[in-house]
Amino acid sequence: PMAGGIVFLRTAQFVPVRTFYLDRIGMIVWLEQPDIAILRHGNLLVGFHRHPTADLDALVTFFYDRREDVDAMYARLRDIATTEPKENPKYRIYNFFGVDPEGRRVEFQHFLHPIRRICDG
Repeated sequence: PMAGGIVFLRTAQFVPVRTFYLDRIGMIVWLEQPDIAILRHGNLLVGFHRHPTADLDALVTFFYDRREDVDAMYARLRDIATTEPKENPKYRIYNFFGVDPEGRRVEFQHFLHPIRRICDG
């Protein structure tokens, strides 16, 4: 049976990226290995692997239970935001985008419709 999964992204700026996701986003360390930090946010596991070239084409999305939580993240991350929070009727979400220290896109969203939560661990 499947136990879970991890998305790994290469980073050429290991320390600033790790610090950003821990201190600014609020992720927690799930596991650390040599040159790897696996961070957790709810049921999302992202592993950042120290490497000479970075994976910058990824979009890391964080979702929240309340619209107000997205607004709070925007207030906290206004300096790295590339858009303001707004409703997206096509996908029925409320979201905004930003960039991490390496230029990787990050999204913060709230679903405007009920979702089935598979893992709240």
